Formats: sequence, C-alpha cells, structure tokens
Amino acid sequence: MRSLAQRLLQAENRDENTEVSILLTDDMQIAELNRKYREVDGPTDVLSFSLLEGEDEPAGEEDDWLLGDVVISVETAKRQAETQGNSLDEEIDMLLAHGILHLLGYDHAEPEDEKIMFARQAEILRI
Repeated sequence: MRSLAQRLLQAENRDENTEVSILLTDDMQIAELNRKYREVDGPTDVLSFSLLEGEDEPAGEEDDWLLGDVVISVETAKRQAETQGNSLDEEIDMLLAHGILHLLGYDHAEPEDEKIMFARQAEILRI
C-alpha cells in the first residue's frame, strides 16, 4: 500500500514529503463515518477526507504536505473482490488509488469527470 501511494503521488507530481493517512477498517466503522460526514446510511468501500479542501496550499510548513485520510472497509473490499474476480489485495489497491485521487481533487460526479478519474486510476494501477 505504501509503495502504491508513493508511486501515485509521484505520478501526480506531488512533493516527496506528501503524507496520506490510511485506515483499514470494518463495515460498522465506515458506516458510522459515512453517516456522520456524508449523511448516507450504511457502509461504503472507501472514504476520503481532505485536509486541503478549499485551500491552494497546505497549512503549516512549506514542506509539510498533509494531504488527508483514506478509509477503506476491508469487509466491503472483500465482497467486491469476490464479485469482480479480484484478489483482496487488488481490490484494496484500487480503493486506495481511488481514495488518494479524490484527495488530489479528482471527482466522478459528472460523466466527463468520471471518465478522467477512472482512466487515471487505471493508469496508476498499471505503473
């Protein structure tokens, strides 16, 4: 996971000091976070919490790039891996890449944005 995060951040031309927090959790905890922060009931596969949202530059020292947090439900990832024919590791890598791309400002609310984000995600996972 660390290697994938580093490759993705490097591919996105982020400073080598950029930090991302990763939490692997269960459906119960991610459902709580989903309800609290998105007002959506039930578990989801991945959530991203940006520390830079609405900011052009990170807070703190110039070299301190605290990007945000990515939370992944291992239970949901396992179910999705089984239905998609992936290994659990492959599914978690995909969710991690997806979550970090959200922290970097990618989104998939609009069809064109979705196309860009998922193409970038697939490209990163091939690196």
